[in-house]
Amino acid sequence: MNPVSVSRLNSYIRRILSSNPVLANVSVIGEISNFKRHGSGHVYFSLRDADAKVNCFLPSGVYASLPMGIADGREVTATGRIDIYERGGTYSLYIRELELVGEGGLAAAFEKQKKRFLSEGLFDVAAKKPLPSFPRAIALVTSPTGAAVEDMLKIITAKNDVVDIFIYPTLVQGPEAAGLIAEGISYVNERYPGTDVMIVGRGGGSAEELWAFNEEEVARAIFASKIPVISAVGHETDVTIADFVADARAETPSAAAEMAVPDIMSVRESMDRAFHTVSEGLFATLAYLRLRMDSCAMPRLGEMLCDRIGMREASLAGAFASLGASTGAAIRDRTAVAGAAYARLCASDPVRIMSQGYAALVKDGRSVRSASELNEGDTVTARLADGAALMTVDAVRKDSKAI
Repeated sequence: MNPVSVSRLNSYIRRILSSNPVLANVSVIGEISNFKRHGSGHVYFSLRDADAKVNCFLPSGVYASLPMGIADGREVTATGRIDIYERGGTYSLYIRELELVGEGGLAAAFEKQKKRFLSEGLFDVAAKKPLPSFPRAIALVTSPTGAAVEDMLKIITAKNDVVDIFIYPTLVQGPEAAGLIAEGISYVNERYPGTDVMIVGRGGGSAEELWAFNEEEVARAIFASKIPVISAVGHETDVTIADFVADARAETPSAAAEMAVPDIMSVRESMDRAFHTVSEGLFATLAYLRLRMDSCAMPRLGEMLCDRIGMREASLAGAFASLGASTGAAIRDRTAVAGAAYARLCASDPVRIMSQGYAALVKDGRSVRSASELNEGDTVTARLADGAALMTVDAVRKDSKAI
């Protein structure tokens, strides 16, 4: 048989597929994965079950007529024809009809894992460790090749040139990936306990490609880690069990690198500003103290003491003058008050009143204040300003016209 070209072989296979009545109208049930919409509006994805998968092509017109909810993890029944893409040599199911069936095996398994770990406390906020502000050593548990690790290294080294970076290479997809990722997390904890933070993750991919980060081994290794763990799996819309268990979740590996380290240049600038501020304050304090010391020199000190003594003498003289003025005024006020009291006292002196012709009567040693106290025949003493006379009462008239 003569050799044929690749294009002729693929064209021959296409004719065989298109002539088969079973493959021209076949229905396949499976779970959607690796769902992608092209700029033309056409949609490409895979249908998978536990053992195999098939590529699918969904024209934009058919996709526009479908209900919402066509996405990774959804179980569907796709009806169409099997055809081959001659240039790529791959066959696909060209879909004419698509019907939703359920959530699919991966989505159901994800929810089951999530509920179990939630009930066990693996997602508790109280168990999460804070990320260090200034890490000295960072471990990356990820694939050693690819854009994800390159982006993380680029961002970390650009922001911080003092942190040490340790890469633990591991598979990030496939049946062995979960065990290797868990082994890497445990290895870093055991061999490098001084590591300040660990980033565990990978770049974007389909649901099955990211599935290792939903496995129990990885979840329990992250929860048991004494080193704070940042989960950085896929893109912003991708969510894994590792995101819930980790101490912090980053939307992408690049975001995890930004989160893990501070910008050392900004820190240095802040420290420089603080140093200058402290230095200026210190120099100003030293200058002030130097002036104080200069002012304490003996000649200057003598001048300052003389000035202070003069000020105190002037203050005391003023105080004495003020005290004398206030004391003189007080004495004059008290003298005037005493003179007025003395005048009133003199005006009330009985002897002075008697000198004007009045007499005070005394009966039985007591002053007579009323005519009713006297009776005919009583002996009374009349006291005058210059002496006294003994008299006998002949008659008493008890009215104002007695005399």
